[in-house]
Amino acid sequence: MTSAAAHPESGPAAPQVDVIPAARPLLGMAERQAVDDVLASGLLAQGAKVAAFEEAFADVVDGRRCIAVNSGTSALHLALLAAGIGPGDEVIVPSFTFAATANAVALTGATPVFVDIDLDTFCMSPAAARAAIGPATAAIMPVHLYGHPADLPSLLALAERYGLALFEDAAQAHAARIDGRAVGAWGLAAAFSFYPTKNMTTGEGGLVSTPDGDLERRVRLLRNQGQERRYENEIVGLNNRMTEIAAAIGLVQLRSLAEWTAQRQANAAALNQHLRGVQTPITAPGAVHVFHQYTIRVANRDAFAMRLAELGVGSGIYYPIPVHRLPAFGRVLDLPATEQAAREVLSLPVYPGLTPDELGRVIDAVNTAAEQSAAGHS
Repeated sequence: MTSAAAHPESGPAAPQVDVIPAARPLLGMAERQAVDDVLASGLLAQGAKVAAFEEAFADVVDGRRCIAVNSGTSALHLALLAAGIGPGDEVIVPSFTFAATANAVALTGATPVFVDIDLDTFCMSPAAARAAIGPATAAIMPVHLYGHPADLPSLLALAERYGLALFEDAAQAHAARIDGRAVGAWGLAAAFSFYPTKNMTTGEGGLVSTPDGDLERRVRLLRNQGQERRYENEIVGLNNRMTEIAAAIGLVQLRSLAEWTAQRQANAAALNQHLRGVQTPITAPGAVHVFHQYTIRVANRDAFAMRLAELGVGSGIYYPIPVHRLPAFGRVLDLPATEQAAREVLSLPVYPGLTPDELGRVIDAVNTAAEQSAAGHS
């Protein structure tokens, strides 16, 4: 056996720090039992569990029609296709978002038109959207980023004024509201994601909400090879079905969504109260923020994130490169708020599984890193 004394130049081993992850899915025995029940049934493809999940999720979107699919990206894509968006159309989207927003537009053959954000909320600027409307504009698709609703009253009024469809990318905003109305219950259609780190999960999955019966039916056809009845394919479709396993997990998770949302909001309130030296999130009047991410803005962001990691706190950067500058799109645009956000944003742990001790550690680490940054330390 060797010891530190045998290698005096190495010194004692540094203590191990348990890192608090930036995100942590909440999955328990109820989800496991739900999956086991589906496996025991032998019925794994889209069926009764999916239908039950669709019916249950309608409560989240003020009773709108719901169609479950295999991912949030599929939800965006199918909603656009079902509405007839395609070649020759332009869809206004924010550039400060995940690439799936613009990808879904491009996959229809339409052109995403990138606009700037409101730096306070990180959501699409209605003024920027208005300036981007042209003769080929068919739709506006805001993103409720980090769980904060976009300015839907202004954007819906804009869409109605110019005869445009309004789509909501609600992938990060389950149970968010604005002016008393649920996110997902404003536009022609909305898309949700149930990726593992979202506010609730189905393992992987997505969902379209809409008030329109014709659009609902077209999404149902598109997700299932264009058929409502087997071998009677009415249109060219895709295989974007949700599995029974995913829906079973989702039904369990839905039961906790309200409680988890309240805990996220409580964690965010504690961070708002105690963090110093950083720009904390702003919630717009009339908005209910569900804090999919708790996103601060800070100078020297990358160094700040490294210091947090040294102090045992994980973080995430969503998103370091605006979508318009990604190789897939490669556009040169003047979007100053988007560029500033991409330089400065840093998301901290806020998920409902945080213990009080972990939340305290996050606060202490951020304040320590901010003090060191202000003092000129890296």
